[in-house]
Amino acid sequence: MMRRKHIVVVGSVNLDLVGVAERIPAPGETLTGKNFQVFHGGKGANQAVAVAKLGYPVCMVAKVGDDEFGERLRRGLRDGGVNVSGVTTAKQTSSGVALISIDMAGQNSIIVVPGANGKLLPRDVDNAKPTLRSAGMILTQLETPLETVEYLASVANRYHIPLMLDPAPARELPSTLLRHLTLLTPNETETCVLCGIDAGKLNCSTAAEYAQELRERGPANVIIKMGGHGAYLAGKDGRSIFLPAFKVRVVDSTAAGDAFNGGLAVALMQGQDLENAARFASAVAAVSVTRMGAQPSMPTARQVSRFLKQAAVSPSGGTG
Repeated sequence: MMRRKHIVVVGSVNLDLVGVAERIPAPGETLTGKNFQVFHGGKGANQAVAVAKLGYPVCMVAKVGDDEFGERLRRGLRDGGVNVSGVTTAKQTSSGVALISIDMAGQNSIIVVPGANGKLLPRDVDNAKPTLRSAGMILTQLETPLETVEYLASVANRYHIPLMLDPAPARELPSTLLRHLTLLTPNETETCVLCGIDAGKLNCSTAAEYAQELRERGPANVIIKMGGHGAYLAGKDGRSIFLPAFKVRVVDSTAAGDAFNGGLAVALMQGQDLENAARFASAVAAVSVTRMGAQPSMPTARQVSRFLKQAAVSPSGGTG
């Protein structure tokens, strides 16, 4: 039996400090919270754990600090099924943390302090080249230095390895980077920043226009993640389609986009076409938002399969 090529995630690792309140505080306001929890997070680590929980081999390339959080974060990845041989320690540096406020509707507001994530440099990509060259797909985000992401893109392009970029946090991106992407997966905020438009201009009716605009700037495929509305897909084959979201009760939307990307990568590596892979990814994200936390919310392949079967026959679990 041929060995499966692994997925490599190059990106951030954080400890998430999560407070839940009736609503997200306004500037200058103090609220009494309902509860407080600590989770392992970071967009890169979330995506790696999402892949691992779905039963697919995944390696992480990242940096943690030499503080008390560093080994905890590394151990969390390992316990989640992720190969951590590419996770190194930045000396005299704190690990990355995220301060997350969640309201009773499951919406969130996040402050990320990069710490060691900011020390993941192009030389770390060079050190990881043996792992990268044998990958079937590479996933990355923007919670590490842009120069590192750009260098990673050039390496992926040189070795003809598909590269998926989750462009978060939102920022403008150089055309040289966009041209090296196999998949660009912005959410609504990130799409507006990349396209230079006001938030009100992006909706289900205009998503096709902006997805195509982004495709014309270089990425082979674009998927705009639109939360509870669904996702808009513009593929390199010219096919464009809107996939409505599954209807679920949202508890915590913190890592929904990361769940989507992890699910998308796994489905593509298993040979699904982009449309079916995006539908599978939507199901992974839908299950994740029904649970608290980032990495703890990631479902297994069996749980996603069961969800999809129920969604196919149950009006309450269908798409909308």
